[in-house]
Amino acid sequence: MIRINLLGVERPKKVRKASSFMDAGQRTTFLCVGIFGLTAVGIGAWYWELTREASSMATQVSVAQAEVARLNKVLAEVKRAEDRRAQLQQRVAIIEDLRRGQSVPVQMLDHVSRSLPDALWLTSLEQKSDAVTIEGRTTTLISLADFVANLGTNKLVAKPIDIIDSKVEASSSSQKDQAPELIKFSVKAPLAQPPAAAKGAGVTPVAAPGAPR
Repeated sequence: MIRINLLGVERPKKVRKASSFMDAGQRTTFLCVGIFGLTAVGIGAWYWELTREASSMATQVSVAQAEVARLNKVLAEVKRAEDRRAQLQQRVAIIEDLRRGQSVPVQMLDHVSRSLPDALWLTSLEQKSDAVTIEGRTTTLISLADFVANLGTNKLVAKPIDIIDSKVEASSSSQKDQAPELIKFSVKAPLAQPPAAAKGAGVTPVAAPGAPR
């Protein structure tokens, strides 16, 4: 016999489960997005740091180049100063050599020129072996005495220094009332160390400062 259940059979309800595949895909997507974001942030930070370091290095390079340029200028100035110093030292050495190599006649002329007092001038200077004969004019005997005393202060001249002649020079009648009397003199000064090259030297005219021409 066949039985028919008209009330129907209660079927068990199907429980809808979330798809495990979708959940895994979402997690993967989120994970990838997170990794990409972190990577982008890291790259951005790294790039910013490189940019900052590059800017800092560029600034340091500019400062270093400016310092190098300044030091090059300083070195150029130092080199010019050293060259100038070397030139001056060379000139001084040459002058010293010339001074040491001066002959006694040149030194004697310099000493005679420095020994001239006021109101006295020379007309001639003659050196013969071991003595120098000097002739000149003066307005006072005091100036002549000062000149002889000044000559004796140099080691080139030996003492005594003799005044060979001193006399009042005759003047014309038209000049007597206009100019002071002139004393013509001649002085002989022995040389302490006469140079061999000076033997036989001729008469050398010496013009003193303030001498009439």
